[in-house]
Amino acid sequence: MSDSILPPPMFHMVAAAPTPVAPFSHCVQVGPWLFVTGQMPTDPQDDAAPLPEGIEAQTRRVMDNLILVLEGVGYSLADVVQARVYITEFARDYPAMNATYRSYFPEGRLPARTCIGVTGLAREALVEIDFVAYRP
Repeated sequence: MSDSILPPPMFHMVAAAPTPVAPFSHCVQVGPWLFVTGQMPTDPQDDAAPLPEGIEAQTRRVMDNLILVLEGVGYSLADVVQARVYITEFARDYPAMNATYRSYFPEGRLPARTCIGVTGLAREALVEIDFVAYRP
């Protein structure tokens, strides 16, 4: 789309993904770009279910929720070019979160990433991750 104007944004809600914890779309698509809202470790089948215990289980749930959003609009982890990770207990949880996160991507295909320690997340979650994806 070098000389053309990008189409207007498409705001997506994905039926299989967890209900948002605040007023936002699961993702917004602008041309080949997809901006995926940060996902929490919530159960997509039961909003009221307790969050999983521990950083590994929460990271898995977050990644699985991100996959639900991606697949819901025809993208996949192979299209992810950038990730932002927010964790509440950085020193304690960074190594275990990294190992779990890393297991979702093939060798040599890791997105660019920023990881930020924060003082709190919705529902007292330990981790939240968002993505930017690109599919030409």
